Amino acid sequence: MTETQAPPQEALPAERKRFAFSADPRLLGLAGVLVILCLVGQLTRPELFFTESNISTILRLAAAIGVVSVGMTFVIISGGIDLSVGSMVGLAGVWLTTLATQSYGPWVMVLCGLAVGLGCGLVNGVLVAYGKVVPFIATLAMYVSARGLAERISGRRTQVVADQDFLAFFRGSFLGVPTLIWLFALVFAVGWVVLNRTTFGRRTYAVGGNAEASRLAGINVKRHLALVYGVAGLCCGIAALMVVARTTAGASTNGMFYELDAIAAVVIGGTLLTGGRGSLIGTLIGVLIFTVLSNIFTLNNLDTDIQNIAKGVIIVLAVLLQFRARKSRTQSPWRSS
Repeated sequence: MTETQAPPQEALPAERKRFAFSADPRLLGLAGVLVILCLVGQLTRPELFFTESNISTILRLAAAIGVVSVGMTFVIISGGIDLSVGSMVGLAGVWLTTLATQSYGPWVMVLCGLAVGLGCGLVNGVLVAYGKVVPFIATLAMYVSARGLAERISGRRTQVVADQDFLAFFRGSFLGVPTLIWLFALVFAVGWVVLNRTTFGRRTYAVGGNAEASRLAGINVKRHLALVYGVAGLCCGIAALMVVARTTAGASTNGMFYELDAIAAVVIGGTLLTGGRGSLIGTLIGVLIFTVLSNIFTLNNLDTDIQNIAKGVIIVLAVLLQFRARKSRTQSPWRSS
């Protein structure tokens, strides 16, 4: 191999990911934690936990934050971070529920929500990739400005959805399963295919693992990063539709703290905060762990402060396990170069 020829940086992560679920013990451990939580829920409230209505409630609550977490997984794998996802959900929700937008019908409402989310995400991406603004600062600025714009548009008032066709579709069901759950499953499936079976996904891993090596391998790193943040914004637009449908209203407070829940779910799922490694299956399990945990606390009428403490402990343990796993791989004499 000559000096001008770069190694195939994008091929390695794809091969590793093909057998990630069967080979990665951390994913199996996460699944075990989820099973234990379900057993705790069943033991503490046997008359309520494993009922059809409660399981449907858990999945519907997990749907919106799960869609946001899919976009966040792409961003963190690429080596970035997005603190503005909650604000983008709020802004998209407010914009699609204004009287002017609703007067054009449900399809315009949907397109408006998606466009606002995608636009905000691309702004983040352009600032990070082309403006060379640190992702933390760029998305923090969007976090503040998007929430402020949502308050300005709504006048800090809750905007009730009057379009019954919009509500009928998103609050309906298909084959007995709520539409919101189908939508979450669709977004997750598309995200998994893109991340594991397309060039875009391989490049996302490559850029997160080593941006300079990816550039030398011929990847347009700047354009790719902008598109990754656009994907996260689009997921926020979809989540805004789901939140508005579930609450039947748009408000500037929609999506509050979603950025923390999404980052926590992604980290719990095993995605490295330094980028280059991650799994959407792990993210899915992370979302379900937090949702089931919240459901158990709610069913048992426990204080939210104890719930937040439990979440914090789980996040810290997950990060410590990440660093320990990385240290073990680095010190291993069998580590590949």
